[in-house]
Amino acid sequence: MTEYPQLLHTALDTTDARALAEFYRQLLGLQYRPGDEPRVDGDADDADWLVLVDENGARKLAFQQVDRLEQTTWPTHDVPMQMHLDFTVSSLEELQRQRERAESLGAQLLLDRTDDSNEPLYVLADPSGHPFCIFVA
Repeated sequence: MTEYPQLLHTALDTTDARALAEFYRQLLGLQYRPGDEPRVDGDADDADWLVLVDENGARKLAFQQVDRLEQTTWPTHDVPMQMHLDFTVSSLEELQRQRERAESLGAQLLLDRTDDSNEPLYVLADPSGHPFCIFVA
């Protein structure tokens, strides 16, 4: 039997690992891997690698601290997107609700394509500038 590599998680570079992890934790209803939770003792949080997991403990996203991150200029290609995350919802109403949630957490709207009857979607940027799509599936 052939063995294949298994995807562990997707890692995102960011200049603020805790803030970006917290954005996706709230947006997606994930939790921190044990030991990655925010500090409660008042000391500065110097986390440079954080992992979010689902309710079963499966790794979903990781966040790596970097000194500098050049944000994409999408939809122009001066600085390409390089990668993005896609999320689905069940209805147009839920699409709008999730856009509002994402923006309340710090996302910025890049593209509104909700008038496309075949695949209504929003493209947003997370607080570190990584684009992600939410669309009706």
